[in-house]
Amino acid sequence: MHLPDKTVERLSQYRRNLLICLGKGKEFIFSHEIAGLLHITPVQVRRDIMLIGYNGTLRKGYDVKELIDLIGKIIDTDNGQNVCILGLGNLGKAIIKYFSGKRPKLKIVIAFDKNPEKIGQLFAGIPVCHPNELSDKITELDISIGLITVPFDKATEAAEHLVNSGIKGILNFSSKPLNIADHVYLEEYDMVTSLEKVAYHTKNK
Repeated sequence: MHLPDKTVERLSQYRRNLLICLGKGKEFIFSHEIAGLLHITPVQVRRDIMLIGYNGTLRKGYDVKELIDLIGKIIDTDNGQNVCILGLGNLGKAIIKYFSGKRPKLKIVIAFDKNPEKIGQLFAGIPVCHPNELSDKITELDISIGLITVPFDKATEAAEHLVNSGIKGILNFSSKPLNIADHVYLEEYDMVTSLEKVAYHTKNK
């Protein structure tokens, strides 16, 4: 099943919110309730959920547990995927701490940094190695995803290193736009752009 990027993004958001609902003991939920949690329309929710082949009932809505499980089957892999992070500065450390334990099927297993004081150490249980070991570690640990949190002027080099080491997907947290091979999936997150978007809408309130 090949889904549009925005649909996959919303499915992840649905699951995150549904897990919170399930934790509060909620067994069924209607599309308008999900829409309210994400500030989108019920029509969009119904379209996304129909797209993955799931139907609720008029009387009860969607079974929360069933919908969580189905989204998991679509987004996750059976054995999970291992992730590495390039750059163990403040941002890299914050991401490791935030992401720890959030998803059992996605696991940050190693970090890479050139700082000799960090190499050979553990951060939040994650070993830190020199980038020269990247290719070997990606193969050894079966890593398929790389996170880039290096400074602006190092991002292109980091991305090329990841691609040449056989990585399949990259999430770029640096502010440097990247141009990489088509066979590697690239997602770029720029906090400045996100903040400017909020500032624009705030200005027009």
